[in-house]
Amino acid sequence: MKKILLLFLFVGLLQSCKERLKSASSVNVSFSVDASNVPKDGRLLLMLSNNDEKEPRFQINDGLNGQLVFGMNVDAMAPGAAITFDDSVFGYPFASLAEVPPGEYNVQALLHVYETFNLSTGHTVKLPMDNGEGQQWQRSPGNLYSKPFKIRVADNGIANVEVVMDQIIPSIEEPEDTEWVKHIKIKSEKLSEFWGRDMYLGAHVLLPKGFDEHPVAKYPLMVFHGHFPSDFGGFRTTPPDSNMEPEYSERFNLEGYNIIQQQEAYDFYQRWNEPDFPRMIIIQIQHPTPYYDDSYAVNSANQGPYGDAITYELIPHIEKEFRGLGEGWARFLYGGSTGGWEALAVQVKYPEEYNGCFAACPDPIDFRAYTLTNIYEDANAYYYDSAHKKLEVPAHRDYLGNISSTLRQGNHLELVLGDKSRSGQQWDIWEATYSPQGEDGYPVRIWDKMTGDIDHSVAEYWKENFDLRHILERDWEKLGKSLEGKIHIYCGDMDNFYLNNAVYLMEDFLENTTEPYYGGEVLYGDRAEHCWNGDPELPNAISRLRYNSMYVPKIMKRISESAPKGADLTSWRYK
Repeated sequence: MKKILLLFLFVGLLQSCKERLKSASSVNVSFSVDASNVPKDGRLLLMLSNNDEKEPRFQINDGLNGQLVFGMNVDAMAPGAAITFDDSVFGYPFASLAEVPPGEYNVQALLHVYETFNLSTGHTVKLPMDNGEGQQWQRSPGNLYSKPFKIRVADNGIANVEVVMDQIIPSIEEPEDTEWVKHIKIKSEKLSEFWGRDMYLGAHVLLPKGFDEHPVAKYPLMVFHGHFPSDFGGFRTTPPDSNMEPEYSERFNLEGYNIIQQQEAYDFYQRWNEPDFPRMIIIQIQHPTPYYDDSYAVNSANQGPYGDAITYELIPHIEKEFRGLGEGWARFLYGGSTGGWEALAVQVKYPEEYNGCFAACPDPIDFRAYTLTNIYEDANAYYYDSAHKKLEVPAHRDYLGNISSTLRQGNHLELVLGDKSRSGQQWDIWEATYSPQGEDGYPVRIWDKMTGDIDHSVAEYWKENFDLRHILERDWEKLGKSLEGKIHIYCGDMDNFYLNNAVYLMEDFLENTTEPYYGGEVLYGDRAEHCWNGDPELPNAISRLRYNSMYVPKIMKRISESAPKGADLTSWRYK
């Protein structure tokens, strides 16, 4: 018996020693003077990947193939000063370096650089300034990074690893004007005042055929909302590149999707030149913020007056520069996903300034279905309510219902990439847009990012300011007449992010409101994923490339029905 007890004691001591050795993992990260000779603030990321196809920084996501990342804030990190990643640093999908399985990995570090903003609210905050890339931390000019190299994670963890960031991401060249596409960038006085520094808005402007030959013509305006566009997308004056290697699209299970995209862009160019195609101006807006690749196009406590800046500064400037009609009846909004929410939100918040919105697969437009969370009634966002079972809330599915990520996982990844809503990812931008500003100058959390416990006082703020269904229902007596015939919403009934649930709730309100009846349309795509935009015949892979032509007939119908007496309906209708 004594020998058995000694054996158990020995095994226990061995396990304890093994755990202590495992917990001793550490990686030292620094940057060289070759990358920068000045101290830096920011989010320091350490990444590990056992996939050699790409650099680790391009493999960080919350899908099934996502790789490992750990993150911490740094203030005034100096050249040559080593920062240690140990087992206490939070990571994803493993919460600690101690949990990383043994094996061979590529290791890489990156510093997402923060700048200091002295806001007009009196707060000072540190955030990543967009540098022309659309808030992509992996590609943001000025960020420091290391070249990947191989390390081995042993049974007792990681030891004696030094990572030096000696690379800096270069600046991005701005697109050049062409015969068809012009590029606008203006300083916004409204945004500059809020942020305490010069802030700019931009747009890519597609001109109609015959613009120069018809100098007295004035044109309707189509405003496309969506994620940061590097140039005007979906328009190409030449056939597909014959030397381009076909690329497989995992999302659509299509080989050569890059060629299909170029062909669709060329087809639109040809359609744009046909005699019967209506002449108008189409713009794609650039409005990245220090929180995301676009602002959500509304006024916000944390991001400032982007709604007013776009509607009252940028758009009038473009209309003046390119002979827009410059009146609400001749402006139309459209977009998908983020752009779908923006199109509807802008129409609701500026009902007289625009004459119709075409919102495809919009982000949650009723926060009772904030994807799968009811922020007003649920106690926790990450887990279903249950006395005896812990079941996580899904975040992403395919059209058959197969789940690849949960809401907790996506939020924990964001927490690694940046605290205080600074990850530049989806849940954080919703928070930055919808939440009140906290005492520290950053957005107030809608829920505890670690646990998922919901703050219902913040939910009430969201409700009164950004829950579009609630706002319409609350203010329909005032808004209804101005919105008749203007609301059009499209969504797949198997949207990957469950966005159709909020559309159902919005439809219930719209269809049961008769004073006045909303007079638009809400349509669903059978088994269609994100981002279905209203075409019942073509698959998402194709219809998503045809926004610019799909909604033109609906816009023309709207103009014919609603243009005021004496409106210019002829100067822009030339052949």
